[in-house]
Amino acid sequence: VQLQASGGGLVQAGGSLRLSCAASGSVSSIRTMSWYRQAPGKQREYVALIVISDHNINVADSVKGRFTISRDNAKNTVYLQMNSLKPEDTAVYYCQAGTFGADYWGQGTQVTVSS
Repeated sequence: VQLQASGGGLVQAGGSLRLSCAASGSVSSIRTMSWYRQAPGKQREYVALIVISDHNINVADSVKGRFTISRDNAKNTVYLQMNSLKPEDTAVYYCQAGTFGADYWGQGTQVTVSS
């Protein structure tokens, strides 16, 4: 499984961004897709998850009500819609694909929120 994340950038506080994560390779083996983020000097933090089979989602309390995760099956792409962005959302955002055998990570996309 290969993952390509995109959509990061610089945005002012209160703005929005939509991140995309396109999966390729053995996409049929993917059971869940998730977003994580890592701010400078901090540990990687879970953000959101979507279950591929039933589209159930889970969003971390820290972003609940502002971020949402969705999937386009036809494009094998997962999105992270981020609204009402805050400076503390600044981080490198990574997508992850979970399979029965292993987890796969994309390369990360930088999100910077200015105050």
